[in-house]
Amino acid sequence: MDRLHQSKPRYSAVIVACLLTCLLYACHQAPGNKLFDPRQVDFSVNYNPLYDGQLYPSLLLATNNPSPDNLTAQLSTFSFTLTSPAENSVLRVVVDSSALNYVTIFQEILPHRGEEYTFTPSVKWKYDALRRLRQPGAVDLTFSCYINDEEVDIKNLHLTYRTVNECPLSFRQSNSSDIVDCRWLFAAYVNEDHPQIEQIISDIMDQGNVRRLNGYQGTARDVRDQVFAVWYYALDRGITYSSISCTSNPSSLANVQHIRFFDEVFSTRQANCIDACVFFASILRKIGLKPVIFVEPCHAYLGYYTDKNRKNIALLETTITSWVNFPELERSLDGDGRLPDEQFDKIRKYLSDQEAERYLNGKMKFNELKRTIARSLFDKASEYDRDTYNTNREHFADTTSITYQQLDIEQLRKQVQPIN
Repeated sequence: MDRLHQSKPRYSAVIVACLLTCLLYACHQAPGNKLFDPRQVDFSVNYNPLYDGQLYPSLLLATNNPSPDNLTAQLSTFSFTLTSPAENSVLRVVVDSSALNYVTIFQEILPHRGEEYTFTPSVKWKYDALRRLRQPGAVDLTFSCYINDEEVDIKNLHLTYRTVNECPLSFRQSNSSDIVDCRWLFAAYVNEDHPQIEQIISDIMDQGNVRRLNGYQGTARDVRDQVFAVWYYALDRGITYSSISCTSNPSSLANVQHIRFFDEVFSTRQANCIDACVFFASILRKIGLKPVIFVEPCHAYLGYYTDKNRKNIALLETTITSWVNFPELERSLDGDGRLPDEQFDKIRKYLSDQEAERYLNGKMKFNELKRTIARSLFDKASEYDRDTYNTNREHFADTTSITYQQLDIEQLRKQVQPIN
């Protein structure tokens, strides 16, 4: 009895020591009995401040195949930052699926405890969904942070997405005058792969203005004739000038413009300067020519190399297609296939005296009249921007210039994909 009684204090001391150890261990645990304290990890998700809370489908679609020397070093979308809570901890960040993205998992080893790490993950976007965005809307994205398979924190981002037609031209750094240029994004609206172009090429051949569309297999004159055939098609289609560029974008950091896609120009028969450049460049690319878009303050016009070695360039003011509307003229023909006087007076200035006399004397049919007018307008369009181009050639050659740019579509294809 005495021996048993004397042992009780020893057992009590062991129990007390165990309880104290458990209490001390519990004091070092994260809230909720987790191994890692969210306050210690300090997980944060940041959306690129350039975008001012706006998501641009055009940027995501155009740069979905980045090259080593890509143009988008400053244009990443998301980044997240955290502090490693343990040596060689395994980080996993999961981006939940939404209407615009698939589940995306990012995993990395964090070697050093207490060190801060920042990553810029690539989100798996639903590109088909992005292409269908023709009105602005909102999307919520959820980022879950795991350390060694333990969920540590969750962050949510609420973004406003723009329409796919909205092309950011530049972004201004917040609280700074520094500009991030994005006018190269015009190349994304050029779409030489559009299925409608095959039928257009067939229609161009049927119009008989050129014997073949074979790129640079002939002379510079052959190249010019091919471009004229495309020009005539646009006139015959009745593509006219229509300036729409404004959007509802509320950001004070972004300079944006609404751009019509190739099929929208075709179906609506309307285009502003950049829309028309996109339309022409798409067809020229398809037939093997090398188009260039020249961007000046408040204007853009088309160029194309007349030789495959890019030594000589020709210009084309595409908005001049709106000076004459061939479908409207054709609708006004009388029973004998002749233009009423008031309609002829509208196009008389594009004819020489001899050409006008031939038509008035009945020696020129309407189709020949159209070709004569088309050739006259083509010559004017080829010279229209010559002076401003020559004046600003040094600016175009300056690769650091934002105001004046020479966008070579073939070269940009290495980095910028067609959107639609």
